[in-house]
Amino acid sequence: MIHKTISLADQIFERLESDILTGVYPIGSLLTELSLSEDLGVSRTPIREAIRRLEQEHLVESSSKGMIVLSITPNDAMVIYDIRIHVEGLAARACAENITDEQLAELKELLDLQEFYIKKGDSEKVKNADSQFHRMIYQFAGSPVYYDTLAPLHNKTQKFRKASVSKSGKAEVSYNEHYEIYRAIASRDPEKAEQTMKYHVEQARARLAELTDLT
Repeated sequence: MIHKTISLADQIFERLESDILTGVYPIGSLLTELSLSEDLGVSRTPIREAIRRLEQEHLVESSSKGMIVLSITPNDAMVIYDIRIHVEGLAARACAENITDEQLAELKELLDLQEFYIKKGDSEKVKNADSQFHRMIYQFAGSPVYYDTLAPLHNKTQKFRKASVSKSGKAEVSYNEHYEIYRAIASRDPEKAEQTMKYHVEQARARLAELTDLT
């Protein structure tokens, strides 16, 4: 059930986007305004707006019977990682130049939380902490352009990132790479921050390439 707020259409969009990107609605599934309205307990007006935005994001396409789910293919994800390698490196550089002591403490606290969930073997919370680490860097980079550009790209690969952190040892590797990024940012070393971030995203791309069973 969706809770009705001022940003109802935004809530619905985020819910449907997440369900598509995590495979709740597999590629080829058919979505209609009526079925979604009944499932989510809301009127068709915000559903219509959310579907329009999903279509703009190329996550669904119109057909005579409704909207067909497209989602993100492994090839799409590889292209996203290619873009992130360069732009996210710039964000880490800017973060090292602009982060405050308070923000740095938040970043370290999140890293500690990620380590905690790894030890517990909670892959869902590890994935969430992983995502939040990157989002914090976008937020602390000193310009909203970084967040607005990178957050949607990062979000679109969540299905593949979850599969990666679920593989034995992969979560620990990712955490260690995060820690090196943190150390570079904490040292206020823009060059090192950019290099360590680019390396991390390059390695994430390589890990994705190993997951040949994903569709």
